[in-house]
Amino acid sequence: MNEFKVTGSALIGRNRTGWPFASLTVSSNKLQLNASLFGNFVFAPGDVFSIVPDNSGLLIGKGIRIYHRVGGYNQKIVFISLENPLALINRIEQAGFLSNKTPMYTSEKEEIIATQTSGAFPVKIPATIVIVIIWNLCLIPGIFNMLHNKNDMHLFVPNVQLATGFIFLIAVTLLISESFGRVILKPGRTVNDVKSMIYFLMFISIFLFLGFTFIPR
Repeated sequence: MNEFKVTGSALIGRNRTGWPFASLTVSSNKLQLNASLFGNFVFAPGDVFSIVPDNSGLLIGKGIRIYHRVGGYNQKIVFISLENPLALINRIEQAGFLSNKTPMYTSEKEEIIATQTSGAFPVKIPATIVIVIIWNLCLIPGIFNMLHNKNDMHLFVPNVQLATGFIFLIAVTLLISESFGRVILKPGRTVNDVKSMIYFLMFISIFLFLGFTFIPR
C-alpha cells in the first residue's frame, strides 16, 4: 500500500490549528486529516469531489482544500504544509486515492462511515461538559475571593494551580491508560488522534502552574 503522512497545520472553517498539530495521512482507500481537537476527518475516495491548491496558509505555507460530500463535516477543510500544494496533490494521486474506483471491503467502509457519523470532534460531549464544569469549579471560587479582596492576585493562585493540575492529570492519564481513553474519546478514536494536543495542554498547564506560583509579591 502506497501510504504517506505529512505534518502541518489545518484550517477548519474559521478555526486554525498551528504547526505541527495537524497531519494528513493518505492511502489508496482512505484520506485522513487529523486536526487534533478541531476534528479528525476521514474520507473514502467516493467522499471527495476534488482537492485543489488553497492560499489560506498565507505566510506560514500554502495548502490544499478538500471538497467533499460528507454532511457532518465542515465544508471548509484545508491542510497547510511547507510542501508545494501541486506536489502534494500529485502525491495523493500517486497514492491512488483520487482515482480509486475499486469497491472497498465492507469492514473498511463501515469503519469510515462510523467515524464520519460520530462527528469530527474526537472527545465525547458528556466528557467535555464534565471537564469544563470541573475546570470552572476550580477557578470560580478563586475569582470571587480575589475580587472581594481588592483584586489580590495571590488569592487566585491556589485555584489556578488546582485547575491546571486537573488538566495535566487528565492529559497524563489519557497517555497511559487505554481504558480512560475509551471513557473520554469517541468510539474509533485513539490517543494518537489527539496526542499532539495532549502534549500541548501538558506544556501550557505546567507553564501556567509555574507562572502563577512564582508571581512576585
